[in-house]
Amino acid sequence: MELFESQSQEDLFPVQEPADSHQAPLAERLRPQEFDEFVGQEDVLAEDQPLRIAIEQDRVPSLILWGPPGTGKTTLASLIAKKTQATFVPFSAVLSGVPELRGLLKTAEQRRKVSRQRTLLFVDEIHRFNKAQQDAFLPYVERGDITLIGATTQNPSFEVIAPLLSRSMVVVLKSLNDEALGNILDRALSDTKTGLGSSQVTLTPEAKHLLIGYGNGDARSMLTGLEFVVSQYAANKKPTTIDKPQVDEALKQKALRYDRDGEEHYNLISAFIKSMRDSDPDGALYWLARMLEGGEDPKFIARRMMIFASEDIGMADPQGLLIASAVFHAVEVIGLPEAQINLAHGVTYLATAPKSNGSYAGILAARKDAKEKGNLPVPLHLRNAVTSLMKDLDYGKNYRYAHDDPQGAKAQSHLPQELEGRQYYRPSDSATASPVDEEEDLTTP
Repeated sequence: MELFESQSQEDLFPVQEPADSHQAPLAERLRPQEFDEFVGQEDVLAEDQPLRIAIEQDRVPSLILWGPPGTGKTTLASLIAKKTQATFVPFSAVLSGVPELRGLLKTAEQRRKVSRQRTLLFVDEIHRFNKAQQDAFLPYVERGDITLIGATTQNPSFEVIAPLLSRSMVVVLKSLNDEALGNILDRALSDTKTGLGSSQVTLTPEAKHLLIGYGNGDARSMLTGLEFVVSQYAANKKPTTIDKPQVDEALKQKALRYDRDGEEHYNLISAFIKSMRDSDPDGALYWLARMLEGGEDPKFIARRMMIFASEDIGMADPQGLLIASAVFHAVEVIGLPEAQINLAHGVTYLATAPKSNGSYAGILAARKDAKEKGNLPVPLHLRNAVTSLMKDLDYGKNYRYAHDDPQGAKAQSHLPQELEGRQYYRPSDSATASPVDEEEDLTTP
């Protein structure tokens, strides 16, 4: 039995207790120790919510905690650790590897067999394990040796294997809104035990608003900024008021959260395209700005604009493709920051242009028939008779030359007999757009 009792739960998961106020960062010192201190995730953790009830009753299922940085994933894990009678084992996919993980899993298996003690395994940054490595969890979750609690900032649909998802409850933690961040900020300034209350610092409303914006939905980032600002301007525990220019000077510029290889990349480009499609230049310019501020490759944006010009504008304004092509060329030649002017020019043109997806819908429908109908023969009158044998076989017979017989040429069929009468191109404007089969969409980013 000593195998399982060599470390206490507190040793394994030290964030359960308030950290030393003189050593740990402010964000760590203020980590909630009870649910009534946990703000901003009431839709999943309010007293009447199933997850909260399950935690209080110590019957937590396997969980995948998904949310941006600073939204409470680790804090929620620490609260679960305090409430459970199971052995709570934390594990970081950043600091440790698969061999160490396998050792923990084997220990959990033995713990259940020998002492019938449950193991809650908390895996931070679970997406750091590739999909083959995640297979290591499956037999232990399946047998009940462990209850898995995984935390990730990445979309689990892409980063967690389907068998684990099917055995887990996905808990979505959202970016904290301004009200929640404001409450956390007020607590940090008033708490004399673990916060900054003893520094006697107050913020002007404008300074507070700037710090909340600096947090950008991330409590940890906001508190880190607050602690730095206070360290710059607090006057030896004398009453001090910090204003917006002081905060601005201390923090300089905050980079927007943007992962060029992750889900946010696809979310922003989707919002950008849909804003142009809906003829909303203001929305399109905002999402363009978000991508540029986040460091997106401007050539990627320009390429998407070229695709959009044909997909969504098409024959309603054939100049759209020329404008988009010119923007792409300008981006290549000029580069940022000046190329943002060219991008904005192109975006406002494309967003306000008339819309037609007739060409796009037409090629999708034609490709669908080409795939489903197979190699249908070319009608004889459309074949080119280049040998006497071909002429004997009626290649080109009854073909009507458009320059000699415009009306006859227009009337003759140009499709295989099985598809005669099929209409792929249906000219449309924004009010009568052609239907598009999403499964055949060729341009999904």
